[in-house]
Amino acid sequence: MLESQKIQMRQSKIRQDLAGLAGKEAPTEDEVRSMEGLDLEYRQNETRFRAALIAEDTERREAGAELETRSDREWTEMMAGFELRQVALALDEGRQLSGQTEEIVTELRSAGGYRGIPVPWMALEQRAGETVASGTPAPISTRPIIDRLFPGSVASRMGAQMISIDAGAVEWPVVTSAVTAGWADGETGNVAGPTVFETTDRAMAPDHNLGIQMRITRKTLKQSGAALEQAVRRDMSGAMAVEMDKAAFLGTGANGQPLGVITGAATYGITSTAVGAAASWAAFRAAVTRFMTGNAATGPSAVKALIRPELWDFMDGAIWDAGSGITEWDRLAEALGEAVMTTNALAAPAGDPLACSSLLTTSAGGVAPIFVGAWGAVDMIRDPYSDAQSGGLRITALATMDVTVARPAQLELLTGLQVA
Repeated sequence: MLESQKIQMRQSKIRQDLAGLAGKEAPTEDEVRSMEGLDLEYRQNETRFRAALIAEDTERREAGAELETRSDREWTEMMAGFELRQVALALDEGRQLSGQTEEIVTELRSAGGYRGIPVPWMALEQRAGETVASGTPAPISTRPIIDRLFPGSVASRMGAQMISIDAGAVEWPVVTSAVTAGWADGETGNVAGPTVFETTDRAMAPDHNLGIQMRITRKTLKQSGAALEQAVRRDMSGAMAVEMDKAAFLGTGANGQPLGVITGAATYGITSTAVGAAASWAAFRAAVTRFMTGNAATGPSAVKALIRPELWDFMDGAIWDAGSGITEWDRLAEALGEAVMTTNALAAPAGDPLACSSLLTTSAGGVAPIFVGAWGAVDMIRDPYSDAQSGGLRITALATMDVTVARPAQLELLTGLQVA
């Protein structure tokens, strides 16, 4: 029982006793002393009651915060115990899954159909603190649930959000109308007329399948032990991150690929500005200004830029102020929120003179500029024939994904940034 409830019950008993004593016309000396003692205790209990309420309110708030985060933390801790080593041995030797790995696989199977063993996306994150080849164990680092592709991927650093989809197509209605306000002209005048509220659906469909093959030799299976865990996760997550980053930005929309943000800029309605001049902070500043005037960004620090290393090389060598040695790159890096370099998600410089493109993004109102949808989990399927003669294990990982843009106003493409 809470302390405040105990005090309330005692106060009620004191009031009853005082009522009985106060009703007597000629109380004895003992009864008078009893009334004085009860009155003193009642006033002291009032102070104790207020203190108990304050303490219990703090405890309730802490308990509420604990309940709000407990499910996410428990799920994260459970994911931290998922072992890809068990999946590899189950595919190779038919070994029975156990522990948290078995529970997660069973849960994933109940949510969708898989030909092989389903592997959750979070299990592909490279974890710190696990047993490595040297055999030195360390505590597992508990990580929060995060909606990103993989740690350090270009898409995640540019603000892309990964959406987990169970089945079917998914769409987001995005407001496209411009609601306006107006003043009434005079005492009997009308305010601005009604504005139509319009939305555009941004749909993602499970039409694009990404496949990766991994070959694990018999020696690796027998010799690596716990080190196989990190090796499988590192190779698979690295290969998938490269392909997913490339598809998110440069996907052609043909031959099974999703339509990337840069390739499909016109289709998504993204503003594309042809600079046609030497790369400089002025070109990026103009794009940031367009973000701000369109209410998509509150300032330069809210904008991220995706650039090629050649662009950095050129701008870092372009001196803006000879006296101080400040370069065009110094001005850009100081103003923007982040500049992400990549050779995978942007096409190499081409033309004469050499020129490349850059993509700018911002998250407006907490809405990610790019959505990457992933259907279900990664399906791990064994190929029992290709490496049967050598006793090796060849597995194929299949993932279904798609890309879309929520609001085109949160992205802008700069083309023709000359780097020579």
